[in-house]
Amino acid sequence: MKIGLISDTHGHLDDAIYEQFSGCDEIWHAGDFGSDVAEKLSEKFILRGVYGNIDDQKIRNKFPEHLWMTVAGLKIWITHIAGTPPNYKPGIKAQLKTNSPDILICGHSHITRIGRDENYQNMLFINPGAAGHHGFHSMRTIITFHLSNGKIEDLRVIELGKRGVINTDSTY
Repeated sequence: MKIGLISDTHGHLDDAIYEQFSGCDEIWHAGDFGSDVAEKLSEKFILRGVYGNIDDQKIRNKFPEHLWMTVAGLKIWITHIAGTPPNYKPGIKAQLKTNSPDILICGHSHITRIGRDENYQNMLFINPGAAGHHGFHSMRTIITFHLSNGKIEDLRVIELGKRGVINTDSTY
């Protein structure tokens, strides 16, 4: 199963996202959709996600704050604000102590970060960074990966271009 992972779009979808996510079985959004992003992604892809701190009631009615799921034999938790290893938010840390997933996905920081946390059964932590223009990040990023038989493979960080530069040419 091929997954496209995105976060912190803040109402902006770069044209390149459609090409980069072509062939994905599902798109997972780690919050801060902003206006119209969920609708646009849902037109072309199967979309799962969580709401973020900037999302309005319409998004909050459609998406949960925390999404737990098992995909390809892996227990996955998506939430918008988790903190970062080892400095998780207190509520996140408490949950990790009793029920850690194989993969924890979050957004919010606008900083791409991927790594294992040995404190929680070698859990994989993934933050795809930010794909939108709002924030302090310099490069807009998304991630793709494959899930199969309890493994994550072919994880790729894709740069969409610098924040503030709108790219309508999706040939990289």
